[in-house]
Amino acid sequence: MTEPIRIGNSSGFYGDRFKAFKEMLTGGPLDVLTGDYLAELTMLILGRDRSKDPSMGYAKTFPAQLEGALGEVLDRGVKVVSNAGGLNPAGLAEKIHEIADKLGLHPKIAYVEGDDLISRAEELGFGDPLTANAYLGAWGIAEALKAGADIVVTGRVTDASVIVGPAAAHHGWRRDQYDELAGAVVAGHVIECGCQATGGNYSFFQEIRDLGRPGFPIAEIHADGSSVITKHDGTGGAVTIDTVKAQLLYEITGARYAGPDVTARMDSIELSEDGPDRIRITGVEGEPPPPTYKVSLNSHGGFRNEVTFVLTGLELEAKAELIQRQLERDLVKRPAEMKWSVLWSEQPNAGTEEQASVLLKCTIKDPDPLVAGRVFTSAAVELALSSYPGFHVTAPPGEASAYGLFTAGYVDPHQLEHVVVLPDGRRQTIAPSEDTQVLTEAEGGALPMPLPQLVAAGRPARSLTREVPLGRIAGARSGDKGGDANVGVWVRNETAWRWFAHTLTVEKFKELLPETQELTVTRHVFPNLWALNFVVEGLLGDGVASQARFDPQAKAVGEWLRSRYIDVPEVLL
Repeated sequence: MTEPIRIGNSSGFYGDRFKAFKEMLTGGPLDVLTGDYLAELTMLILGRDRSKDPSMGYAKTFPAQLEGALGEVLDRGVKVVSNAGGLNPAGLAEKIHEIADKLGLHPKIAYVEGDDLISRAEELGFGDPLTANAYLGAWGIAEALKAGADIVVTGRVTDASVIVGPAAAHHGWRRDQYDELAGAVVAGHVIECGCQATGGNYSFFQEIRDLGRPGFPIAEIHADGSSVITKHDGTGGAVTIDTVKAQLLYEITGARYAGPDVTARMDSIELSEDGPDRIRITGVEGEPPPPTYKVSLNSHGGFRNEVTFVLTGLELEAKAELIQRQLERDLVKRPAEMKWSVLWSEQPNAGTEEQASVLLKCTIKDPDPLVAGRVFTSAAVELALSSYPGFHVTAPPGEASAYGLFTAGYVDPHQLEHVVVLPDGRRQTIAPSEDTQVLTEAEGGALPMPLPQLVAAGRPARSLTREVPLGRIAGARSGDKGGDANVGVWVRNETAWRWFAHTLTVEKFKELLPETQELTVTRHVFPNLWALNFVVEGLLGDGVASQARFDPQAKAVGEWLRSRYIDVPEVLL
């Protein structure tokens, strides 16, 4: 049995805390320091960078972080693994060589490529996107580390792969050790989003004693695939059952969490306390991966613009109707998409002008930048002296901005070449798994016995419940998966679970969130976590880059759900 490997994370997204890399490196013992820089929107940003300058396409903050800490990395013997290579891992590796030469240091650098399918997009049936990247797995990273690499950078691997690769190399796992690999995937999923595992974006945030600057998470991964989630001593935030559970439910879409190396059964996870700021994850089961790789596709969607009108005082509905009618009439050409939304916060007899106002926003999209730009801007501004009383806007509409569209594709892994370029320059091809299993939806978890009606003598049944916000007893975390929203909701004890599992049905979910009523919603049950997961198809339109919604990444849908009122048994309150 090998000793557990201690893997820290220093980045959950492109733009995360810059100093975290050095803080994690010097804050305590680590074997590996990882960073996740890629998301669906990030790939679009990097695609635009590459279109302007072919030498770019990687996360520009990563080499700057590494430059300030490379000597420390080598002195401490910490391996660095990151997907910051984005669309140009070879270019990032070359940049790191330049930094090392300038510093007089000699790290062994490897990189993983083969995910970028843009030159073959049409041949593979993906049309003409801006970016086309398959989600690769962890074995290229593992081979680089076994070859002695100090630094490994990759393109589009799955988020957890930067954690799974080092664990697999350290413990010498075989490719068919699915339970062990699945355990590492789950540990990776917990720490990949940085401080979301240590109290960030956490429903019960007021329970966290020190949330000023939460520490970044660490996974101690054992040879059997079990792990302990923790953080460096003396850092802010907290690692608890609930902070870990919240991240486990984030953007998973169901009980089977599929990747190119293994499918992890999220309904098999067991959590337990292992000391202060230490949560142990055990029992994770794995299955063979699906026969295809997912492909991230970003395309130019067109151009968008918006203007927000401020309506104040009396006759607000009539004022809104007037400006809508005028603007739509005066547009020389109607845009392809035009959406009105209102933030209705007006208070009667308000003591301030702001409290007496509502915001009416008009958002438009069109393939033509002229229609989305000058045509729309002129029509809105020209109404300034000829519309409703008190006309003003929060800011004049400006030039149209480009937006993107995200879609997911799938490819036979034998149609691409997963390659690791080792520190000595040798290129090694990583064969895809030959043992695969078609991905199917897992059977729903077993529901608990319902909470019995507690009838007290002489008390009517109605008095046994109270209408309160769902968040009084439930936590939630939500996010995006392409155009779909993922909402994980959990309760904190078994008694609440016996009520919750039978109460928050798909029908009740749609009732509480009216925006979802016309959409397909799927519910997944996780009895081990006392949790439910809802996937809302199409809530985000064409994905985050299209900015189709007020909250384009569905980050706050869970908190909206928690704010909705529901009849809760008094015994749970």
